[in-house]
Amino acid sequence: MIPPGKTIGILGGGQLGRMTGQAARALGYHFVVFEPQENCPAGQVADFEINASYEDEAALKRFADSVDIISYEFENVPASALRFLEDHKPIHPKPECLYICQNREREKNFLKENGFPCAPFAIIESANQLASALEHIGRASVLKTADFGYDGKGQVRIREDQAQPEYIWSSFDGERAVLEKWMDFEMEISVIVAANSNGETSCFPVAENIHTNHILDYSIAPARIEPHIAEAAQDLAKEIASKLGIVGLLGVELFLLRDGTLAVNELAPRPHNSGHYTIDACITSQFEQFVRAICGLPLGLVDLVKPVTMVNILGDAWSEGEPEFSKLLQTPDAKLHLYGKSQARPGRKMGHFCIFGPDANEAFQRAQELKAKL
Repeated sequence: MIPPGKTIGILGGGQLGRMTGQAARALGYHFVVFEPQENCPAGQVADFEINASYEDEAALKRFADSVDIISYEFENVPASALRFLEDHKPIHPKPECLYICQNREREKNFLKENGFPCAPFAIIESANQLASALEHIGRASVLKTADFGYDGKGQVRIREDQAQPEYIWSSFDGERAVLEKWMDFEMEISVIVAANSNGETSCFPVAENIHTNHILDYSIAPARIEPHIAEAAQDLAKEIASKLGIVGLLGVELFLLRDGTLAVNELAPRPHNSGHYTIDACITSQFEQFVRAICGLPLGLVDLVKPVTMVNILGDAWSEGEPEFSKLLQTPDAKLHLYGKSQARPGRKMGHFCIFGPDANEAFQRAQELKAKL
């Protein structure tokens, strides 16, 4: 166990690191951030931040010497940095989890090899392979880069009437890709599961996710699904976390298909955007649970206090100057969270807000009305 009073180190300086740091502070931990860019959101709430390349072993050693436990807040940390740090301090979730989840090819193969449901897929390295895979998988599909990519980046949807494979591949920004069959889904949902080193596991309520232009727009909790589907989604998330050997958090994105079955879309071994509602609506937030899990503390209760909708605030809201947040805050139970990012860009996540209701439908309706005011 790493008790309160010790120091947590986080690789990555974004909003997930920031909110993890805020939760760590509340539990009495110190907090250090390693991030290449200065004045990062997480660094603003840390004891200090180390700004250096992930290839700078001297800086990584200084980081390791200043903390008692290490984690990460996004998937694009080079595996070489984790291998170096692992020789100096414990890392949770273990580097192997990140290695699998930061690459779509490895992630899909992990799911398939372990019998977890996911879309039919093929690995693509050339136009000829793409042509062959399209014959097998079908034209209604999605081509995604094997490495990196998030919020719709690095992926192209292929429709029935689209151009020839040679043109699609030549215009695709990537050397190796995963072609996935387009899933006929009714809804996108997600489950965040926590696990500590003592064998405890816990799932947050299932969230219903609505995307706009491939970016998460709304998360509604509880998801508007039948109880047996929610239970099946949580059980599946626990099975995946167990097979990965997760100590920390795992975000599991799922498709609820029209026949009532589930298929895994993506995995994230860290706090997840769709879990931000837990800060205001659950007894224990995903960020406090993350700290508890990686430090070996008992897990907290995850009960939903009341139905809620979380809304992402993107840089688009700054297109005509600073948004009028006072209009949002005129609603007394609206909870605003801004991430301290210095530059607003279209599509960039700058913050979020949560709003409640007597049921999920009304919470979602109120969220849409408040978003329109921004």
